[in-house]
Amino acid sequence: MSTNWQQLLELVESKIAQGGRDSRRLFHGRGRCYEGLEQICVDSFFPALLVTFFEEYEGETELCETLWQLAEPHDYRGIATQRRYQTGAPIEWQCGEPVAAPMAQRGELKFPLTFERQNVGFFLDIEPGRTWLEEQIRARAEQGAVKMLNLFAFTCAFSAVARAAGDIEIVNVDVNRGVLNRGRENHEVNGLSLNGIQFLQFDALRQFKRFDRRGPFQLGIVDPPTRQKGRFDVSHNYEKLVRQLPACLADEADLLMVINSPRHSEAHFRELILGADRGYEIVTRLAQSPDFPDRDPDAALKMLHVKYRRQE
Repeated sequence: MSTNWQQLLELVESKIAQGGRDSRRLFHGRGRCYEGLEQICVDSFFPALLVTFFEEYEGETELCETLWQLAEPHDYRGIATQRRYQTGAPIEWQCGEPVAAPMAQRGELKFPLTFERQNVGFFLDIEPGRTWLEEQIRARAEQGAVKMLNLFAFTCAFSAVARAAGDIEIVNVDVNRGVLNRGRENHEVNGLSLNGIQFLQFDALRQFKRFDRRGPFQLGIVDPPTRQKGRFDVSHNYEKLVRQLPACLADEADLLMVINSPRHSEAHFRELILGADRGYEIVTRLAQSPDFPDRDPDAALKMLHVKYRRQE
């Protein structure tokens, strides 16, 4: 087995040995910190491991078999592989046995996954944003009614985390009804009340006026896809959305603005936000999850805490 494989295996073995059942990335090749392994990622969704190959590697089967030797003694039940370099990004169970209903776990919260699809339904790299949101909600515990806007909500993990942290009103917006239905399921499977939570099938940019009057919002999550064919492209549409956003915000609001595009630097992102409205102030960039090291911080996921104050 190559030295490169050994580097991956040692890191995975170390993280598995740390114990714990929370879902996490065990190996992140995409950050280009490990030469020759840039197109491989390994995720733990206990009791399943998911190995993703973004390009073809010689020895894929051997790697998975060795990973299984490391994982099985720690009560993992199976290893699934996803080959993104093949049409449809097929997933197959490589070792052990299939896990019938895989879940992402975050503390007491669980999120059903769909291993049959390219995006399984829960993004691990955005975890610092979820922690930030919990802190924001707890800080507002004594302030009375709070409303949160969750744009590009996907499977509404931010909404579930927010509801578990406090009794706030939440408006989830996504153009895809299927992921919103899964978002509702994410609340129900965790026994979270749906009172005061809305799941709206709207285009966040083109149908802005369909949900802006449901505010004003004191909290907001803006986490768009880099490109959504025919609907949204961060290069062309992000600035327009950020210009519109103040219309539905409270006079003071805290926002998590996210961009997941290696082609857009942090400096460019900051300039885009600050140029959109005089009321925006960038408080800080959230620290990257240690499970997602990246050789180039500008290429990594960028999560900015943005304060909004309405200007006279």
